[in-house]
Amino acid sequence: MLDALAAATYQEPTPVQEGFIPRALAGVDVMGQAQTGTGKTAAFAIPILEMLQPQRRGGPPQALALVPTRELAVQVRDECEKLALGRNVSIVAVYGGKPIRKQIEQVNQGASFIVGTPGRVLDLMSRGALVWSELRVIVLDEADRMLDIGFRPDIEKILRRCPQARQTLLLSATLAPPVKRLAERYMREPEVLDFSPKNLAVETIEQFYFTVDPERKFDLLVKLLEREDPKQAIIFCRTKRGTDKICTRLSRRFDGVDTIHGDLQQSSRDRVMKAFREGRVRWLVATDVVGRGIDVTSISHIINFDIPAFCDDYVHRVGRTGRMGREGVAYTFVAPEEGGELTRIEMRINRLLIRDEIPGFQAFGDPRPADAVVLGEGPGDIDDERFEQPKALPVFGKPVRRIRRAL
Repeated sequence: MLDALAAATYQEPTPVQEGFIPRALAGVDVMGQAQTGTGKTAAFAIPILEMLQPQRRGGPPQALALVPTRELAVQVRDECEKLALGRNVSIVAVYGGKPIRKQIEQVNQGASFIVGTPGRVLDLMSRGALVWSELRVIVLDEADRMLDIGFRPDIEKILRRCPQARQTLLLSATLAPPVKRLAERYMREPEVLDFSPKNLAVETIEQFYFTVDPERKFDLLVKLLEREDPKQAIIFCRTKRGTDKICTRLSRRFDGVDTIHGDLQQSSRDRVMKAFREGRVRWLVATDVVGRGIDVTSISHIINFDIPAFCDDYVHRVGRTGRMGREGVAYTFVAPEEGGELTRIEMRINRLLIRDEIPGFQAFGDPRPADAVVLGEGPGDIDDERFEQPKALPVFGKPVRRIRRAL
């Protein structure tokens, strides 16, 4: 393990790793509260790899990590393989969007450690491809996100079929009541370790907002990208259709633009993420549904083209930059009627966003251009399982400004 850590250039443990690893190695169940970008994958991967017995051909899995997204499954698998340097273990990622037959073949050859999304893991179990006779440890990674997007029934089915004499490790950005109820039911007297910062927003991230008419947001985006010239940036939108439109228009002006959302084929998502990690894609237009699966340390800017409807989504979006202590900057576009959403975000993170302006840019008053990007069009366009159709946002006026002054 020391050789693997040296090869990965890991010199000092992060606070999450320093606190989590000894308790996991002690064999106790642990609930860890930590934001993404704090090194939590290595926090559970290191003790698991230390506990694994050498892989034998066709042997059943000894460890299972459940994650919310396909991108995160690949990411965790790659990190575990890096830390397993020189060990006789096999780590297999299983997730939807890829042929199940090939994944069954990989599992049948022998997989020490399975990393997968709940739906695909349950599918493999129903086919008899995954048996847990030698399972020693389960990880629930990004537990709050998995519950948010409706995986609770699948998770519970998996946990009920796993050996009771197992160790369960849970990591979550928030320990909301649904997460605690899951832990109380399926964990054995878990120890709770809180590594979250006092302020939800990472200290090294500068956070700004622009007030702008919806019809002028794309022009503002172009001006902002020209001013900032980010090394790499993610532009978050609320809808799948919006990401496609913005990507198309940006591609006419800039090179290195691509998009990722839930409607893309898995092969396309893999291609985009590979290009983004390699730096060939410079500016990625994305939806929240894949936001947590993106872990690229060179991201310098986050741009919220659409203000998120949920405060926690803002925290997770902004957390894509400033990772592992690096500096980052986030900008949020706020329409005049969205003051309430901005205020709720500021109250959630206990911090005021700084108003920004671009000299000479007219943020209000121009008529809508013929090719304006219109978001939230039609049922099912919003890329989040919590939405069935776009909802009209409430209009806020002077009371919100008074709240902002009070803050």
